[in-house]
Amino acid sequence: MYPFAYLRPQRLTDALALLQQHPEAKALSGGMTLLPTLKQRLRAPSHLVDLTRLPELQGIRFDGGLLHVGAAARHAAIAASPVVRAQLPALAELAGLIGDQQVRNRGTVGGSVANADPAADHPAGLLGLGATVVTDRRRIAADAMFVAMFETALAPDEVVVAIEYPQPRRAAYAKQRHPASGYAVAGVFIAQTGDGIRVAVTGAGPCAFRWTAAEQRLAASDLNPAALDGLALDPAGLNDDLSATGAYRASLVATLARRALAAIQQAPEDDHGI
Repeated sequence: MYPFAYLRPQRLTDALALLQQHPEAKALSGGMTLLPTLKQRLRAPSHLVDLTRLPELQGIRFDGGLLHVGAAARHAAIAASPVVRAQLPALAELAGLIGDQQVRNRGTVGGSVANADPAADHPAGLLGLGATVVTDRRRIAADAMFVAMFETALAPDEVVVAIEYPQPRRAAYAKQRHPASGYAVAGVFIAQTGDGIRVAVTGAGPCAFRWTAAEQRLAASDLNPAALDGLALDPAGLNDDLSATGAYRASLVATLARRALAAIQQAPEDDHGI
């Protein structure tokens, strides 16, 4: 690990000023992606600007049909939140499946979204629900957020403040956990929203993406699992590593989509969530 200066601002404005003052600085949230890259000497920031205690990044609330989750909310807090469990239980389920207990107690939704780790779970939730990323300067639709492996639409000094999740009619997340890390070998989030069906995939590609062919079939069949028969992802371009080949991940995504659909079929449907 290379040497760096550690800074803990008290307000968001102070954090933004520090990031602008030090162009080689990195924002630190949960650190579950950033710290391992520092240990491996893959990054050498001049400063770490700790965002975890900023009051502007705290809180979980439901208001006007939207679930507002502060960027500094820990995975464990999202999984256990009575508000999330009541209004968007699929998101609570997703958060409870992340990594291991240590990762869930330290990692944050803002850090997960900003780093765009290909094995991260939260990007699937964002895409599947059509969420909005609220930053210090603008609002970014989930569909425009994830660009490539570890690359997002965020500017270098831009800070995620919160995530706004619209409430679906029904939703579910299914995941194949890596046996050692607990991260996603692949994960599929399916949501039935007022605008249609959304199917988001994580772990399989360089970054989270929507499986539009599955969306079209499920929309035409009212979420009938049989609609996915014979449908498979093209393994070309999927992650191919020691955990799984691209061909295996392509097959796994189809299986996980059916598991998510089975969970959705068991959930009651109404106009106020799942």
